[in-house]
Amino acid sequence: MSLPEYKKDFLKAAVAGGALRFGSFELKSKRISPYFFNAGDFYTGELHEPIMDAYAQTIATSELADGFDVIFGPAYKGIPLAATVFYALIKMDRARYAKAAYSFDRKEAKDHGEGGTIVGSPLKGKRVLIIDDVVSAGTAKRQAIDMIRAAGGTVVGIVVALDRQETLPEGDGKTSAIGQLRKEYQIPIIPIVKLDDIIGGMKGVIADGDIQNIEEYRAKFGASD
Repeated sequence: MSLPEYKKDFLKAAVAGGALRFGSFELKSKRISPYFFNAGDFYTGELHEPIMDAYAQTIATSELADGFDVIFGPAYKGIPLAATVFYALIKMDRARYAKAAYSFDRKEAKDHGEGGTIVGSPLKGKRVLIIDDVVSAGTAKRQAIDMIRAAGGTVVGIVVALDRQETLPEGDGKTSAIGQLRKEYQIPIIPIVKLDDIIGGMKGVIADGDIQNIEEYRAKFGASD
């Protein structure tokens, strides 16, 4: 099945801008991955636009499209994502999202002015959609969920750029970090693209050897959830 245009544009921009690279990369888990993704590399206007549009399209076409009040970006990478994806949604459909809002956290509480760790929309009584780049071990997402709940909000889902579709290093050999979070919190976690999309979307674009290495990595570490 062919990928939607926004996913194709996202992958094209990711490769062109070096956010999605192919080769040999050591991960925190000590696994040697044949690809590496870093959403922090989308820092130019030319590259930033496709990823923001892809996030917005992913949200607007998902089960979460009308199910949130606030977009929340965990510090640090989530902060610009929350602000710019919120803007992309407004540009896409002002009538639908005009009353939505966005928010993010500080790493350290402010002890003057408005104080606290939450900046932007108050979260109390709100349905909150977390937006971030990836899920690695899931620790940062658990912290964000705890923070939102402590502020009186309800987390309704998480949207990320990439689902690596690989098992946790110390897991059961079947479950991914995203799969574990889904089970733990019973919320949807929706990626713009999955590893399978990279494999399918990059054939004929990158070297056949790189595709083969990714397929072998998927076969060795791929999650079944």
